[in-house]
Formats: sequence, C-alpha cells, structure tokens
Amino acid sequence: MSTYAIGDVQGCFASLRQLTKTVGFNPAQDRLWFVGDLVNRGPDSLGVLRYIRDLGSAAVTVLGNHDLFLLAVATGLTTLRRDDTLTQILDAPDCGDLTTWLRQQPLLYREGSYVLVHAGLLPPWTIEEAQQLAMEAETALRGKQCDATLRALHPNGPLQWAPDLKGTVRLATIIKVLTRLRTCSNGGIMESTFSGPPKLTPQGFHPWFDVPNRQSATATIVFGHWAAMGLHVTPNLLGLDSGCVYGRQLTAVRLEDRKVFQVRCEETRAGK
Repeated sequence: MSTYAIGDVQGCFASLRQLTKTVGFNPAQDRLWFVGDLVNRGPDSLGVLRYIRDLGSAAVTVLGNHDLFLLAVATGLTTLRRDDTLTQILDAPDCGDLTTWLRQQPLLYREGSYVLVHAGLLPPWTIEEAQQLAMEAETALRGKQCDATLRALHPNGPLQWAPDLKGTVRLATIIKVLTRLRTCSNGGIMESTFSGPPKLTPQGFHPWFDVPNRQSATATIVFGHWAAMGLHVTPNLLGLDSGCVYGRQLTAVRLEDRKVFQVRCEETRAGK
C-alpha cells in the first residue's frame, strides 16, 4: 500500500487523472491525500469533486480556501468573481450532495508523524493545540453554525488569532490560519495579502515555517496554498502547490519513500 500526497488540484481534473496514472494509483490498496483547494480556477471542478468523493476511504482531503469559498457562494453568502470557475458545480443536479460532502471534510488531518493541512500552522501552536482548534471549526462547519462562520470569514482581512477569541470570530480565525496562512511575524501576526515567492516576504514577516522555535516542528507538515513558492521538500515539510492551475505542474509525493511525481498541466497543453 502506498500513500500519495497531492498538491492543489483547483479543478484540473485531466491533470489529476494523468497523475494517478503516472503513480500507478490503485484505489483498492493505495490512498491519496489532498492538501485542499480541490476546486476553482481550473476547467473541471465538478469532475474533481465527484472523483474524490467517489474514492471513499481511498482519499483523504482537507479543506482549502477555495473549497470554503465554494461553500460560501453555494449558501448565498458571497458572489462569484470574474476568474472563478464554480458555475458548473453550482448548476449541477448533485450540487447539494457535493457541498454537503465537502462540509464534512476536516481542516487538519493527523496520521502518525504527518499532519495534512491546506496552508500552515501558527508558530506558537503545538500539533495537539492545532488539532483541537481545527476540531472546533470543523464542528461548526458541519452543523448549524456553518453559515455564521462562513459569513465571519468573508472577507478575511482583519482577522488575527488570539486565544481569548470567542464565537464565530474565533472559528473564522482558526479557519483563516489553517487555509490562508503564508507569512507571519515572530509573534504570530498574519500578513493577509502577500502571495509572492518566499524571498519577497514583506519586511517584519517570515514564511510561517521559518519562524524560530516553531512548536509544530516535530511533525512533518504536508501543505499547499503557496503556488509562488512551488515544490518545497525538507525533512519535516512537504509544500506541494506547484502551480498546476497556472500552467505548471501537479505534484504527488509518495510518503513511504518521499519519491516525487509530477505531470505538466494537461489543461494548459490541451488549450494550446
């Protein structure tokens, strides 16, 4: 049995299918771990959602910011932007089933020494603390607090974590950390607008994983969300967003031996 961790798919279903063929994925014995952002910007988010849902226990996915945006749009809390490609899902006869399934997915998944999350963890958070906070927000998304939590998350700019936060602001801030974090200060203040490469991180901030004395450094964090950084592999970090939706590659890493597999974006090639 092999476990393949896969970067941000973002609706690039043809690339995902090509990648599963490249690694020789067998759903009867292998598993796929997805770092979130299953949907949006690519041409076939509907196909991606249906495929991953239908894999059942052969797939593990955490929620990304684009997945949560889909939930917010589907419930009428916000509207599509010009470059969003979610209409296919919203118009599908099984839209309700798909969004219900999506709401049940975790924000953080832990197995052995690995932690799967879309964006990152604040440096002061231990793995155990992050797991407990994620469970708070997951419970809200799966229950009656879902709409209120998503409403507090959109827009996300002013949200900053503090342990004494309460209510939907607390829940939305937890979600912001787990699904949108890229850089922060040594004290854990998040920078909410930067999406460029790490070397251009704004003054006073650092990539979240480079902050000194990060409390989650004992685990191997598997994450995505940072396309401008690209593939980032160190002993305790697997950053897997290699920018497929931007015409680059979709990446998988086999966790058992850290072998890297990549395919060129099929959607970009088909459009040429």
